Amino acid sequence: MIKKLISDSKDNENRSKVYSGEDLYPNCDASIWTRSCVKELVEPIEGEMTGNIPPWICGSLIRNGPGNLKFGPDTFNHLFDSSALLHRFAIRNGRVTYQCRFVETNSFLKNKAAQRIVVTEFGTKAVPDPCQSIFSRFSSIFHPGEMGSDNAMITVYPFGDDMFAFAETPVMFRFDTDTLATLERVNLYDTIGLVHHSSHPHVMPDGTVYNLGLIVSKTGPRYTVFEFTPGKRQWENAKVVASQPPRWKLNPGYMHTFGITDNYYILIEQPLSVSVRTMVYCQVRNEPMMAALKWFENEPTKLYLLSRQTGKLTQAFTTEAFFFLHVINSFEKNGHIVLDICCYKDPQTLNCMYIESLKNMQSNPNYADMFRVRPLRFVLPLDAKKSATGNLVKLEGTQAKAFWKDGTVFCEPERLCDIGCETPRLNYEKCGRREYRYFYGISADVDADNPGMIIKVDVKNKTKIIWSEDNCYASEPIFIESPNPQFEDDGVIIFSLVWGRGDENHIGLVCLCAKSFKELGRVVFSTPGPVPKCLHGWFTPQQQ
Repeated sequence: MIKKLISDSKDNENRSKVYSGEDLYPNCDASIWTRSCVKELVEPIEGEMTGNIPPWICGSLIRNGPGNLKFGPDTFNHLFDSSALLHRFAIRNGRVTYQCRFVETNSFLKNKAAQRIVVTEFGTKAVPDPCQSIFSRFSSIFHPGEMGSDNAMITVYPFGDDMFAFAETPVMFRFDTDTLATLERVNLYDTIGLVHHSSHPHVMPDGTVYNLGLIVSKTGPRYTVFEFTPGKRQWENAKVVASQPPRWKLNPGYMHTFGITDNYYILIEQPLSVSVRTMVYCQVRNEPMMAALKWFENEPTKLYLLSRQTGKLTQAFTTEAFFFLHVINSFEKNGHIVLDICCYKDPQTLNCMYIESLKNMQSNPNYADMFRVRPLRFVLPLDAKKSATGNLVKLEGTQAKAFWKDGTVFCEPERLCDIGCETPRLNYEKCGRREYRYFYGISADVDADNPGMIIKVDVKNKTKIIWSEDNCYASEPIFIESPNPQFEDDGVIIFSLVWGRGDENHIGLVCLCAKSFKELGRVVFSTPGPVPKCLHGWFTPQQQ
């Protein structure tokens, strides 16, 4: 049962620590998230090197995340509202430089000009703009991305040779990968009718990009998979390749990521939905969109398989309700689909990201449990005959199960590791959509002995390796394959690093051996102001 798999852990025991400076419960220093960058670094700066960065690594690690919580007297209420800040670590010949710049979104520029928050965000209501009437806000519903927030602080992804920063609005921002300067604002609603899209597209070896979005058709909202074919201005070369209506017509499910295999797109419809009626009300009344999220507590999560050949639904599965943000990997094997997901028991983690909740986490004995997540494996039998009884999963090496229940196949997952893992990454070029053995992530157990650790999970043996250092908080780990690799984890892991306990004006880049998790080298940079923790990133290789 999912709730049991997530909750029953020795890590879930209540602790009696009292916050007293360095004695934290949970053990996480929330200030790493609540900082604001006060000075951009347009020109790259040098840092202090320890150890060695392998000279064969050549390229840029570009990261995105919350950068600024304040404008004048106003402060954002939610972490997802913070203005997008890009970070760049340029690596060449064993040397590393660092720079950072804000994404010049319309929201950022308006707030900066007014020196207060004038654009309503996901969790923050702005001061009403006297130039916007209720009628103008109502009309903006029919042109998504133009009147509301276009904050793009979640991720960065390539479309061909171009790199974009975006979140889940239809608006993306193309930027220069050398200077981080914002180059172009693209509204995908204008080009392909998207009103929402996943923060994590799938990039194929040939450069084709697939992403899951939401469009509004004559029959209502529909989940839609788009294929962006390689070519000049690739983001404009899109076509619909699959589509599926939501189970609740006016409450489509919230989807941050999706799965893909050789033959299927996998849509994970959790019971956290976006109420269309409430969304319209929020838009007209200038209210935060967080209010439009609705959790159907007693409803299951549904897993839809859409054929990559026809674009149609071929099979649907159910499982107990869970909330998720990230798919780890998915692949087909011996008549089954294996789907690995970082699962929470409910969406309370979104409430944990309110700034007030972060600042008060030390006085909330339930905070760590609200943030609890575990990596789970679902195994979906592709040829389940309705006459079959008992466990339908015939795949060896897994404890995941599936049964016929109320006319559908009900799945019970297995836990891959008894530790909280988030922002999972793997050797995607070699193992994405393929059977794999290792993934890498950051700790999501804020009450762990060291909540800033990096984790390597062996999904075959259900074991883990940890890298950690006192008072250090690592970012999402990125795998880079070695030249002429001999095995799956033949390469390095690189990630950025920030420090807690008042050490705000430093950021680091760390390089680990992916196999042993031994540190190879790091560079630490002194910055003129605070550096907040970032979310997602991408490594862009360059020629030596």
